[in-house]
Formats: sequence, structure tokens, C-alpha cells
Amino acid sequence: MDIYDIAVVGGGPAGLSAALYAARARRRTVLLEKAGAGGQIALTSLVENYPGAPDIDGYTLSERMREQAEKSGAEIRYTEVRSIRRDDGDFIVESDEGDLRSRTIIYAAGAQYNRLGVPGEERLIGKGVSYCATCDAAFFRGQDVAVVGGGDAALDEALFVTRYAAKVYLIHRRDAFRAQRVLQERVFAEPKIQIIWDTVVEVIEGEESVERLRLRNVRTDERTTLPVSAIFIFIGQTPNTTLVRDLVPLDAGGHIAVDLMMRTAVPGLFAAGDVRVQSARQAISAAGDGATAAIAADHYLSELAVAVAAAD
Repeated sequence: MDIYDIAVVGGGPAGLSAALYAARARRRTVLLEKAGAGGQIALTSLVENYPGAPDIDGYTLSERMREQAEKSGAEIRYTEVRSIRRDDGDFIVESDEGDLRSRTIIYAAGAQYNRLGVPGEERLIGKGVSYCATCDAAFFRGQDVAVVGGGDAALDEALFVTRYAAKVYLIHRRDAFRAQRVLQERVFAEPKIQIIWDTVVEVIEGEESVERLRLRNVRTDERTTLPVSAIFIFIGQTPNTTLVRDLVPLDAGGHIAVDLMMRTAVPGLFAAGDVRVQSARQAISAAGDGATAAIAADHYLSELAVAVAAAD
């Protein structure tokens, strides 16, 4: 069984940053990621707010992070982690490629997009139901589409979709957005976007692909039908913390409690990025979390070595 000093679970900005800092600390480091490096940011068409890298696409930014981590000595394995358990002070990580032992874990598995949970959604995923406008908007060039949500992601993606769609209906269940003011200003100024306030989607209909939405106004209870060819859903995220729910305390939303150094209640287990409580859910803050967690893990290993030496 391979033995590491630091095992990083998750390959988004938090995980890649952690792997970089851990490897530069000369710790034997492995990063485990089930898909491609970068996580959700790799699917972002344009990243405008990452300091020092203005107007860069998410895939390029992710690749640069990966290359930097590997150049510093981090090993990256593309495999899905199945379980994490304690074993004599260390951690055993089970993955599709076999087990490994690590003295510490930096858990940076990110989050997944929430779903509406309405009839037609699951059946039509990939057939007009999408959670990634960057991935799928080009398929609906010149057509009418809908975007659901009121946060940064929803407004950002609605603006992106206008590059392709003839019209974008932005559906929000409240009468005001939560998104940054600059994004709201851009949305209000975009002639292709029509905002539908105080409204929820109740059914997504279509035979082979999305054809229409059944809507309900939450104030008046009025029901309407909206013909569209696609619906892009951005209503928040759920942290991917299932693997550690038996190891550490989670809040009501499933986030991991950490201190300022990303330490959890379990010695040697650190959490970074969207999985932790009060995360800003930004690439730059996730990267900072990863760096902090790696520094804390390095200190933990040094203190452990001192304790062992003193005991001898």
C-alpha cells in the first residue's frame, strides 16, 4: 500500500492549491480527483476576478494550477474516492485504483449543483436540462431558453447564454436578486434577458427534448406555460461531504466545521473550499483555503515528528 504524508481529496482550486503548497513543503503528496482538474471552474467560460489572471477562461486557469502542482512534485491520480477511515492515527483512502495510507487528509471535494426536483427534470437532463451554460449554451443558438436562479452563478450564466440564444427568460422565485450589484446591472441592461419575478418552475415538459415549462407565480398562484428549448438551472450547491460525515461534525447544510487554519475536529483532517462552513464559494478564496490547509498539515506533521522523537 502506498504511503503519503498528505492526501488531497478533490482537484478544484482548493485541492490544487493545497497540493502545490504541500509538495513545496517537501511532503509526499497525492491529489485524488475523479474527473478533470479544476472542478467547476474548469467549465467557466470567463474568469474576471482571479487576481493576476484577468479575463482568463476557467479551463486554462485550471490547467495552469495543475501543471504548477505537478511541477512542484505533487502526484495526481484521476480516480474516485470511495471511503476514508481512520487507522492507527493515519487515514486509509479507498479509491477505484486501490487503497492508500496517508498521515493527513486535506478534504476539498467541492460541491454539486442543486436540482429543482420537478417532473421532467431528470428525464430531460442532457436534452435541454442543463446545469452548465458554458457547456451547453451553444447548442441552442437562435432559440429561446430559460435560466433559473437569482445568485451570482445564475446571472453570470444568463449573460453568457445571451451570446447564443435569441431570448433568455431569467426566472427567480423572489422579487430581488442576491447576486453582486455589477452582475445585476449587466442583466438589467441586456435587451435579450426578460426577468420573470416571484415565479417557480413546476414541470419541465417535452417528448425528446425540452419544449416548455409550466410556471407558477408564488404571489398570485397564477399558472402559465413558457415555450423554451432549454432550461439552465443555478439554484445553489450541496457540499460533497458524504465521505466524511461519519468522521467530522457537519452543519445543517452539510458543511464541515473548521477553525481559521482549516483544521477539523479530527487531528490530521483538514477541509478547504466549498465543503467548509462559511465558504465564500469563489475560486480565489478556495485557493486560499487550500494553501492554509496545506500549511496547517505541514505544521501538524512537524509537531507529530517532534512528539514521536520526544517519546523515544
